[in-house]
Amino acid sequence: MLDPVALRSLRHLDFFDFIFMRFFAKHMRALRVARWGLPELPAGKPAVIFANHPSWWDGVAFMLLYRRLLPERPLFTPMAAAALEKYRFMKRLGVFGIETGSARGSVAFLRVVEKVLADPAHILWINAPGRFSDPRERPVPIAPGMIRLPEMAPEAVFVPLALDYPFWSERKAEMLAAFGAPIPAATLLEAPREARNAMLSTALAEVMEKLSADAIARDPAAFQTLVQGREGMGGIYQSWRRAKALLRGERFDPRHEQRAETTP
Repeated sequence: MLDPVALRSLRHLDFFDFIFMRFFAKHMRALRVARWGLPELPAGKPAVIFANHPSWWDGVAFMLLYRRLLPERPLFTPMAAAALEKYRFMKRLGVFGIETGSARGSVAFLRVVEKVLADPAHILWINAPGRFSDPRERPVPIAPGMIRLPEMAPEAVFVPLALDYPFWSERKAEMLAAFGAPIPAATLLEAPREARNAMLSTALAEVMEKLSADAIARDPAAFQTLVQGREGMGGIYQSWRRAKALLRGERFDPRHEQRAETTP
């Protein structure tokens, strides 16, 4: 397996952050992080950010959140090796391939994680279920390999990350995120392996439930908006509405629901 630390390229990260931003703006309404759920990671300790896995968009969420909230903490994240071959450029972004469904693949994954988390500046971002799972599924599934991670990095902290993609008042979905309180690896190591699964699942579920309540409330002011996508319907109809507002001497607002939103 190639070394993801050696392959990582800041030049590629800068370029593809621009590409991800453009793609996001075209297809999603906004990336918002709950004001109560901004990441609080202790300095001098590696971290494992373990998220739920509701959507294909999760990988994009990782990249956008990392670049805007934790840019000084290099990101590394696993992807199924077969899928990574379709997106080979991602190997330069800190993404590394894993062979799924085999003991050999599991051992190789743990070896890479141990190497990555040996540097206290590094963060491993990972979808804890190991498969796509609906955000309402309970208990939140935790992949078997997750319970071994504290053994690979006993100095690390484990940070739950909830992701959700609801539709509010516009045609495009929101990308909502919230981080929970760090859990020291030492706390997890005090418990037997079979108990760690429940500890991680419960911690993640608590953040997911709190984020879900904010998603239901549909109040953008409860969030810090990190990336704003394009508003409105687009196309001929939006062009007609824009021209109509111009003729009336009015400011054009493309949103369906026209209310004030606050950003930092």
